[in-house]
Amino acid sequence: MITHPAYAVEPWCVRETALDLDVLAQSESVFALSNGHIGWRGNLDEGEPHGLPGAYLNGVFEARPLPYAEAGYGYPESGQTVINVTNGKLIRLLVDDQPFDVRYGHLRAHERELDLRTGLLSRQVEWVSPGGQGVRVRSTRLVSLVQRSVAAICYEVEATDTAVRVVLHSELVANALRWRYSIARDCVTSAQAGTAWRPGA
Repeated sequence: MITHPAYAVEPWCVRETALDLDVLAQSESVFALSNGHIGWRGNLDEGEPHGLPGAYLNGVFEARPLPYAEAGYGYPESGQTVINVTNGKLIRLLVDDQPFDVRYGHLRAHERELDLRTGLLSRQVEWVSPGGQGVRVRSTRLVSLVQRSVAAICYEVEATDTAVRVVLHSELVANALRWRYSIARDCVTSAQAGTAWRPGA
């Protein structure tokens, strides 16, 4: 349970009125969308920062044996673990070549709302880049209850102060956690060896 002043109590609605990175992992669970076939954790559209990225499909799992010291009647021989599938909900935004990231620049406002009647997750952000360009970002996510294999994102960007040049990248990311673990392992190995670490070295 999140006991935080940014979460107001409202009927048929879960609303977050400010972004607190200390409870980001919990908020990703609260704002998750699923229809029994597709599941999306409530990660930020830009992917970073995150607690645990997650995109899931029913029936995609990893089977593993469950060994026992002694066999017994009714003991399962194997277990199943739901695994991440390719993450297709990432949208990277560049504002005059500066990546949109709530940890940098100035976050004027941030609000997310999960409407429990429509099943829509809406987000509205006002952000000023480190270079001083202001934008308003609105996004809406849907996991369809009618066509269970359909999920969609509506993403809008509006300049708030002066005209800006924006670039949007919609990404498909697979094995993101494994890649991060590999980099961290390589970095630790290099640090132990007393050498400078470089990506791809």
